[in-house]
Amino acid sequence: MAKKKHVLKEDEEDGSNSKQVSRPDFPPDFVFGVATSSYQIEGGCKEGGRGASIWDVFAHTEGKIIDGSNADVAVDHYHRYKEDIDLISELGFRAYRFSISWPRIFPDGLGTKANEEGIAFYNKVIDALLEKGIKPYVTLHHWDLPLHLHDSMGGWLNKQIVEYFAIYADTCFAHFGDRVETWTTINEPLHIAVGGYDTGTSAPGRSENSSAETYLAAHHMILAHAAAVSVYHSKYKDKQGGQIGIVLDCEWAEANSDKLEDKCAAVRRVEFQLGWFLHPLYFGDYPKSMRERLRDQLPEFTEEDQELLSSSMDFVGLNQYTSRLVSHAAESAEEGHFHKAQQIEKIVEWEDGDMIGEKAASDWLYVVPWGMRKVLNYIADTYSNLPIYITENGMDDEENDTAPLHEMLDDKLRVRFYKGYLAAVAQAIKDGVDVRGFFAWSLLDNFEWSHGYTKRFGLVYVDYKNGLTRHPKSSAIWFKQFLKGEGSNKDNEE
Repeated sequence: MAKKKHVLKEDEEDGSNSKQVSRPDFPPDFVFGVATSSYQIEGGCKEGGRGASIWDVFAHTEGKIIDGSNADVAVDHYHRYKEDIDLISELGFRAYRFSISWPRIFPDGLGTKANEEGIAFYNKVIDALLEKGIKPYVTLHHWDLPLHLHDSMGGWLNKQIVEYFAIYADTCFAHFGDRVETWTTINEPLHIAVGGYDTGTSAPGRSENSSAETYLAAHHMILAHAAAVSVYHSKYKDKQGGQIGIVLDCEWAEANSDKLEDKCAAVRRVEFQLGWFLHPLYFGDYPKSMRERLRDQLPEFTEEDQELLSSSMDFVGLNQYTSRLVSHAAESAEEGHFHKAQQIEKIVEWEDGDMIGEKAASDWLYVVPWGMRKVLNYIADTYSNLPIYITENGMDDEENDTAPLHEMLDDKLRVRFYKGYLAAVAQAIKDGVDVRGFFAWSLLDNFEWSHGYTKRFGLVYVDYKNGLTRHPKSSAIWFKQFLKGEGSNKDNEE
């Protein structure tokens, strides 16, 4: 039986209809920014000495991308970065989270000779940001692994990649760290491990030996993160004065009933998402719930590994979009070893038949602001109030190439989405959670991985048929007013 909606306290059901939110609800030094990733926006895939990535091959493999597209050009940020940075400035954001393309820095990934053209490109991006008073927040790896590392040694399946990632990170710190104060190592290692090595829905598209490869890839990403942090802390932190963390994603899991088995299932679900990576980094090993279910499929951390893991993050980046009701299930209906091992069922309806939230374009994305507050409090309670940056939060619209432009720009649901989620973040801060920043995903409509260009997450509309021109949506205008401390709860929604 599905859970009754009224079991949530009224102040936890903080959607946009019941909560006002404004800039003064956040601390004066709270960071507001927008986010992107290199493969999704840059294009220029064969320019500037860039090497091939696993996503270049995956996107050109028939049947992998729903609309048959690729990101060879994407939204051409490689040539339009100044225009895009001007947009960030005009909208009033003072922070920009972007990722560096590893194959732009080391075309073969091996760290033998850095590509000067790639370094020059990111120097230009960083300098252009600073000229506009925008702080760069840089992610070292957002899924676009150099193809040579995969072809020659198995990519994340080979422990040697830890060394190569550390060399790559060291190179970035050396060239950009005099102007970059906040770094994150790897974006959503869960999705790299599960999509890339379990279900095969993401690059490199492996699924043949998922019960071993999924957890081995994740294990090496954890160690690669820790190695990069060790390099930063030992060589650069004192001189550059910055901070470094990792970016993880988590859907909140709300127990679907008061039954003990459902409550345990909900905890287990969060542990399989956040705990998979935060437990080793914070406690030195994987969560007990994972050890019990996966046993020898989970690699072991050596004493040397555990020493590397200790003190290996200054903060955590959280990508949070949606939530689910969760029940225990002996067998999961979802595909993939990782999902079946959790023994859960994810539910989107309350007992009365109402949906858990309004649905966005993607099948997985429902608008559930109260879940954001719960995830933030969970991290604070479980990991000693570790500092948090919300590194991604947003929702998508379906591409509709027959709709007039003014309809595509009038994104009322996205405005409601951000009002609700920002209200939830403000409430979590009042709860005592150490949240330091919020980055909207995404600045621009872009190549949305296996969905190609069928989904639009941007605050700014990109016209794919007419020269990739940029058009701010209602949500972008709402953010501009919000950041100025202007407007009311009804602005840009009616």
